Amino acid sequence: MSTVQSVERAFAVLQCLASGPAGVSEIADRTDLPKSTVSRLLGTLVELGAVEQSETLGVYSLGELILDLSAAASPGRNLVAMARPHLVELVAQIDEAAGIGVLDGSSVYYLDQVDGDHEVQVRDWTGESVDAHVVSAGLVLLAAAPRSAREAYLSRPLEAWTDHSVTDAGLLRQRLEDVRRAGFAWVFEEMSEGLNSVAAPVFNPAGTVIAAVSAHGPSYRFPAPGASASVAAFVVETAGRVTDRLAGRHRTPIPA
Repeated sequence: MSTVQSVERAFAVLQCLASGPAGVSEIADRTDLPKSTVSRLLGTLVELGAVEQSETLGVYSLGELILDLSAAASPGRNLVAMARPHLVELVAQIDEAAGIGVLDGSSVYYLDQVDGDHEVQVRDWTGESVDAHVVSAGLVLLAAAPRSAREAYLSRPLEAWTDHSVTDAGLLRQRLEDVRRAGFAWVFEEMSEGLNSVAAPVFNPAGTVIAAVSAHGPSYRFPAPGASASVAAFVVETAGRVTDRLAGRHRTPIPA
């Protein structure tokens, strides 16, 4: 294999992984390369830090080298790239959809979502905005916001999206205190009838909350009876791994 051809094939593998984690067979199919060639290329790319392999799922994703190179060009896209392999692992652990969102004014803007394998799927909220007070990610982000920003939000008229939505400023203020102490937030059918979710904060290296990892699913199956604590723990752990990734650290995920 010539040097130029090797470079072209390596970039084909990297471009394939830009859309999300994948295994050797999937990469080979999508790049039209032999599995043996893909395996050799991945080995080299892993050594260089351009690609990394999940310890739990065995799939490959973009590594620190590529993510660092992309950070200066587009911080938002870099956050998605860093979070996506961990969202994939979270979905494998809880068998429900997971995503990441940021606070955009008075709304949560969803940057990315990974879906599970259920026949009945929740809506993909990627690229959508939702009032912060009716979703778990919004409660997490509001709880971590500066007091002035939090009070400004609570002083405005708050819309009830469902009969379960909490719109009383006093109740929300206490709830945000509880979320800040707990480190995660659950909402039950507050944004949409039949939809529950849980979220936890993602911190930047300076210790500021910049995003929230969330998991959501139909209320009839999510969370399963007695599973709310374990599901929340998985989400908190995932948010922690994204935080560590942003700081250049790594941690071993909780086994499913």
